[in-house]
Formats: sequence, structure tokens, C-alpha cells
Amino acid sequence: MLNPYLLRNELILTAQKLSKKNYKLNVCKISSMEDKRKKLQIQTEKLQHEHNILSNIFRDQKNIEKRSEILKNKILQLNKNLNVLKNELNFLKEKIHNFSIRIPNIPFDDVPIGKTSIDNKEIKCWGQKRKYNFKIKDHIEIGKKFNELDWKSSATMSGSRFIIMKGNIALLHRALSQFMLDLHTLKHGYTETYVPYLVHPKALYGTGQLPKFSDDLFHINSIDKNSYILIPTGEVPLTNLLYNKIIDEKELPIMLVAHTPCFRSESSSYGRDVKGLIRLHQFDKVELVQIVQPEKSIEILENLTNHAEKVLRLLKLPYRKMLLCTGDMGFSSAKTYDLEVWFPSQKKYIEISSCSNMTDFQARRMKIRYRKKSENKKFFVHTLNGSGLAIGRTLAAILENYQQSDGRVEIPKVLQKKYMRGLEFIN
Repeated sequence: MLNPYLLRNELILTAQKLSKKNYKLNVCKISSMEDKRKKLQIQTEKLQHEHNILSNIFRDQKNIEKRSEILKNKILQLNKNLNVLKNELNFLKEKIHNFSIRIPNIPFDDVPIGKTSIDNKEIKCWGQKRKYNFKIKDHIEIGKKFNELDWKSSATMSGSRFIIMKGNIALLHRALSQFMLDLHTLKHGYTETYVPYLVHPKALYGTGQLPKFSDDLFHINSIDKNSYILIPTGEVPLTNLLYNKIIDEKELPIMLVAHTPCFRSESSSYGRDVKGLIRLHQFDKVELVQIVQPEKSIEILENLTNHAEKVLRLLKLPYRKMLLCTGDMGFSSAKTYDLEVWFPSQKKYIEISSCSNMTDFQARRMKIRYRKKSENKKFFVHTLNGSGLAIGRTLAAILENYQQSDGRVEIPKVLQKKYMRGLEFIN
């Protein structure tokens, strides 16, 4: 949620900045509501002040029966009027709140202006693309050949866009998650965290998936009448761990990592990448979250992105780092880097990680603050998150990039001994 100050005092400038994100702020509507709120606020405060004065006089003069009765009636009338104003003010505040939670975050000034992924800016490329002297297969063909990616059985029990993995491919999938968790906890300093996969809607309001992206989520109505939603990413429970908390500055940064399944209906994907492991309804991801002081969040985004890049470098998978344009960024993000891994079968890069600085946008929705000792004041934290990495897409990239002319798939050396039981190839 945006700082209310921006909508009250810098409305035109805020509207101009939001337009870069292809969002048209209804200036007239918010201006009208804010003007009415100010008037009601002044009236309420004035009436409350008058009520307090008369109440004090009434207490001082209660021994004078006649005066007390007159004052008493006046106070009762003031009370009725005050309640009417308070109810009207609260209703208007709720209306402004419901309007505000649909406004996206403002992009940083260094984010390129654009409408689609075509306008994204390439920051760097890493790694050498392998050259093949044979006809390469995509990961779907490779999985079928090994009989270790079972689309038919998963479709029978769950429908399309689910997968069953078996044998050494299932082992590789598990190995990747363990490798990523070890790297991020032992080398990068994150705290491994196990989190719920079902959350209440307020958790998704906090991170910004609701109310806008409700159709992309799997909603569950339980027998106990509680409403649950399957998490679309580990970012949701990890960030909500700090919901409505005040943190001592010395505890920052808070660095959390979790391996979770992710559930997405993908209603807005419009048929993109519907085959294979690229866009499933259920997939696994290792998620990185950092909670930091505002003045450090720009630097921390670079560090967090580098942590995700390290996974790709150790696996020796060619990738590129992209700075997303204003129109391709997420709702809650002020700046986002996408890491895209090379898929030789498609001769293109495909996103495998998205690393974002949410500034205080999520923190305001979740009321996450920290206490700055030097000023003895409370401030909103900045939240950041990124995939480190999406496991299914990493697996698919390995199957394609490491395929051999004899049909085998080489296992990246960093995984062989410690995570793959000494296995060098999938036969």
C-alpha cells in the first residue's frame, strides 16, 4: 500500500509516476474522497473537543442539580451527533482503504519505461551456450524417453499441468532443493524456515496478491467455515511471519529461505508454456526473503539477486539478467530483476527467478515496523524477495543443457557426489 501522504499531498506527481506502470489513477475520485475525509475529520475533532470540555464541566458541577441536568442533555445530544460523524468518517476511511489497496507500487526512477517484456533491459549475460552435433530434444522428450516424467498418470488423477516424477529425475529434483537450501543457509546466511502451505486471505492481502489476483489462486472452503488459500509462492508465509510486529533495528536484516510447493491456477497465462515443466499448477520453489532498513534496500536487491545467480553459476547454466520495465513489473514491486536461463530446444531464455524490492509497500499492508534506537521512533521496513530458484524449471534446464549425443543426461558436477549419490549421468 502506498504511503497515504502521497495521495493526500502529492496526488498529481503520484498519478504521473503510476502512469509509467500503465496504471491510471482516478485523481478526481481519490481527491473528492480525501476532501470529504478532511472535512469530516475536522468536524469530528471539533465536536469531540466540545464534548470533552462539557464532560469535564459536568463532573465539576454535578452537585448543582439543575445545571447538571441541562449539561447532561447537551452532552447526550453531542454524543449522538459525534457517533453519527464517527460512523460516517469510518465508512469513508474504509472506502478510501479499499480504493488504495488496488493501487500498485510506484517504480523506481531507474526502471526503464515500457509496456511489455520487449521493453525490458538486458543487464548481463553469463555462461557459454553449449554446441551440439546432434539433434537436441526438449525436456519433455527426454523425460518420456527415461520414463521418469509421467504426464499421463498425473492427467488421469489431477488433470492437465501437473507432473509425476520418478527414479533419477525425481532424485535430481530433490537434490536441487537440498543444494539450493544448503547454499543459501551455509554460504549466504539465510535462516531455513518451514511454513504453512495454506493461509488465510489476509496473508495474501498483505503481500499484494489480493484483491487483484484472486483468479490466479486456489481457494479452499474448509469444513470449519474458515477460508483458506494455497500459497502461490513462499514469499507469502515468509513475509507474513512479521505481520503486525515491531522489530528492534539490531535484528535487521532478517533473512529467510524456504522450500515450498507453489500453487497457481495460471488463469492469466493465456496459453503460454502450457507444455512441460515451465508453467504448472503445482511446482516447487526455494524462496528468499529479506526484511531490511529502507536506506539499505537498493543495495540488498543487488545482493539477493546475486544469491539467486550463484545457483545458476554453480550449475553452469547459461543465463541472462534482465531489468524489468515499468509495464512488466509485479503489482507490489518498485524494481525487479528477472534471471532467465537458456533453453536450447526453444533457442530462447526463460525466466527462472524474479527478484524484487517491494520498498514499504507490503510493510504498510502488514504493519511491519522497526524501532530506530537513535531516534526512538518507529518506521516501516522494506521487504524484498526472490526465487532462489524455481526447482522444476531448473530441472528442465539441466535436462536440456546437459543432454549427450548418446541420449544420456550429465549431472552438474556440483550435485554429483553430495546430492546425487555419486551418479554422473542419468541413463
